Amino acid sequence: MKRILPLLLAAAMAACNNAGNKPADQLNKKMIHNNYKKAGWINRTNIYEVNLRQYTTEGTFNAFAQQLPRLKEMGVETLWFMPITPIAQKNKKGSMGSYYACSDYTSINPEFGNLDDFKHLVKQAHDMGFKVIIDWVANHTGWDHVWTKTHPDYYEKDSATNDFKIASGMDDIIELDYKNPALRKAMIEAMRYWVTECDIDGFRCDLAFWVELDFWLEARTELEKTKTLFWLAESDPLEHPDYYQAFDACYTWTWMHKTEDFYKKHQDKNVLDSVLKDYNAICSGDNIPLWFTTNHDENSWNGSEYEKYGDMAKALAVFSFTWNGMPMIYSGQELPNLKRLKFFDKDTIEWNGKYELHDFYKKLLLLKKHNPALRAADPHVTTYLLSTTANESVLAFLRKNDDDGIITIINFSNKDINFDVKDDNFKGPYVDVFSDRWWDFDGQTHFEMKAWEYMVLSKANGKVKAL
Repeated sequence: MKRILPLLLAAAMAACNNAGNKPADQLNKKMIHNNYKKAGWINRTNIYEVNLRQYTTEGTFNAFAQQLPRLKEMGVETLWFMPITPIAQKNKKGSMGSYYACSDYTSINPEFGNLDDFKHLVKQAHDMGFKVIIDWVANHTGWDHVWTKTHPDYYEKDSATNDFKIASGMDDIIELDYKNPALRKAMIEAMRYWVTECDIDGFRCDLAFWVELDFWLEARTELEKTKTLFWLAESDPLEHPDYYQAFDACYTWTWMHKTEDFYKKHQDKNVLDSVLKDYNAICSGDNIPLWFTTNHDENSWNGSEYEKYGDMAKALAVFSFTWNGMPMIYSGQELPNLKRLKFFDKDTIEWNGKYELHDFYKKLLLLKKHNPALRAADPHVTTYLLSTTANESVLAFLRKNDDDGIITIINFSNKDINFDVKDDNFKGPYVDVFSDRWWDFDGQTHFEMKAWEYMVLSKANGKVKAL
């Protein structure tokens, strides 16, 4: 939902690329344990965020279902639907209100269709091999949520007004009271409803860090009795690392903001190296970072990925798919969508049938799915930072799982550069995923790369594998 997250200032650290041949996965680990059973599919999945209101002219479940074959062919694995619950009308924003101001946790927003429509969509998606997760807004509701009448004690009160407490200055939503055991139980049962009634596969939890961690631990413990789910938190591990106790994956907000600053302010690459080192210290073991270049918040409030990153946008997408973690795509990135979508009003994505970045994302999505070296939270995968003669501009790394390997090289500068990669790990036959050029590395190779250029080189089962 709309909000402003404080930027975490990265601690003063040596740049990642100065770590020599020491695996990046072994630098400064701060282990946070998650003892829950994991859904077996999350290590290789990707996320596609669905803004249902803006996706089609109709803005319905049934209209979106027609896009499933295209998304399947592109390689999408997991569909995340922004909130599907009805929207509160009191104090609503704009002409249609915010997805994130719920009026009933166990009903469908009639804007999208009905419960049977959603059930049919989930079944169709499952039959095609997709997983489905839904957005869950646990911290607050809209002003006319059914609980405001049936259970007003579920809410925090404002002592000054003796009315419901407004959520952090956003006057269309009000705060729930997690000190109330009855509220906790009701919230968990509302979440269970969607698991048992519609067979969803997990939750993306909005502003998870605004809700006490012990609630999420309680909720996951209870819901695991029904189904092993995927739990994604809108919470940055650099700010709230303990939330990995309850969640499988967490947002990398700091990285997203720092990369924008890096591009717009022409900063030195060691800023990025430092942030990656900070994430690496926390995102270890089963802890998965979620990487993205845009989402519903960023697009609507801060600008499209091209407003933010310009010529660096695709290089950052390549990073998101090949560094340790889970990648996410937002509705329309395959177009690409160049405009800011309105948040509270109808503003359909301007599809033109061309999908210019379909093949770009397809290569990355299929690579993520099929090459074991890109599995997230897999103890068999090691990430090695590769030494180059242009570490001040180039990020080069190898991800390795036994004989499977992926090498990524990105020129994070606005200049064409010549450089060598010199590293004992830089050996073997590889093929460039985007150009199909073959390479056979012997520990040192010379490269010429244009500004913001990227390379992704693939080796599978000890043999070169092209997609």
